[in-house]
Amino acid sequence: MTEEVWMGTWRPHRPRGPIMALYSSPGPKYLIPPTTGFMKHTPTKLRAPAYSFRGAPMLLAENCSPGPRYNVNPRILRTGKDLGPAYSILGRYHTKTMLTPGPGDYFPEKSTKFVFDSAPSHSISARTKTFRVDSTPGPAAYMLPVVMGPHTVGKVSQPSFSIKGRSKLGGFSDDLHKTPGPAAYRQTDMQVTKFKAPQYTMAARVEPPGDKTLKPGPGAHSPEKVTLTKPCAPIVTFGIKHSDYMTPLVVDVE
Repeated sequence: MTEEVWMGTWRPHRPRGPIMALYSSPGPKYLIPPTTGFMKHTPTKLRAPAYSFRGAPMLLAENCSPGPRYNVNPRILRTGKDLGPAYSILGRYHTKTMLTPGPGDYFPEKSTKFVFDSAPSHSISARTKTFRVDSTPGPAAYMLPVVMGPHTVGKVSQPSFSIKGRSKLGGFSDDLHKTPGPAAYRQTDMQVTKFKAPQYTMAARVEPPGDKTLKPGPGAHSPEKVTLTKPCAPIVTFGIKHSDYMTPLVVDVE
């Protein structure tokens, strides 16, 4: 066994605190925020202002100003328009007219009792609204106790009996056997067991076949207008007026 030679006062020993070599960490992946620059500066230190250099702006190829496009009125000054006094014609002013009462709206004949002394006059007014709300019972709301019958109050009443109607259950007319009566049977037709008499029926009226069209009666003829069997006076009719200058209607028939 060879004796190891150590230099100085350092000897192998356990570390006093945790070190990165004892852990399986990602290593130097996570770094302390920097104290320089502007981005991701450590929040524990003061950050000085940072400035950046920008390139020269590009020159415009053509002028974008409107130029003499806007024609300013020479009469407009900085104090307003340079014009003389001008007047305009305004329409007639419409005043609001109020309807006032005329002499016919007053009734001086009804002011007698207000101007001169008059006897007191009373009128019957309608029922007030407070009367409807009043829920005090009136005299008709009370009812005195009866003095006759079994329901008297403070008095002795005699026994009272009532007449009841006849009961159909348990009476003499109650059919306990539920047997059918004479009206429950149907009467047998006598012609079933005996000779049947002849029966006749009355048929409708029989009309003979013939022509059913409507024939004219004596009033439908006019014998005074007949001119075939007796002489008649000459009859003249008015025709259509013809003109010598009118072209006649010619219809070509093929």
